[in-house]
Amino acid sequence: MSFLDSIPLGLLVIAALGLGLAPFVPEPHLWEKLKMLGAGTLTRPVDIFDLLMHAAPVVLLIAKLARMAIKA
Repeated sequence: MSFLDSIPLGLLVIAALGLGLAPFVPEPHLWEKLKMLGAGTLTRPVDIFDLLMHAAPVVLLIAKLARMAIKA
């Protein structure tokens, strides 16, 4: 958990917004992949990797915020 504590919050916010919303047009990749996951069409390995890559900063941000809330 010290790894998570060492990551600056601002960096995680920028990474989550940047990778989570990129590309901005026509729709964010993360949203597209989540829709594919919900529809059951997320089957190609490249799409699964893409979902993991775009969701990783968001998951880390949520984990860091939860850890900060527990510490407080």
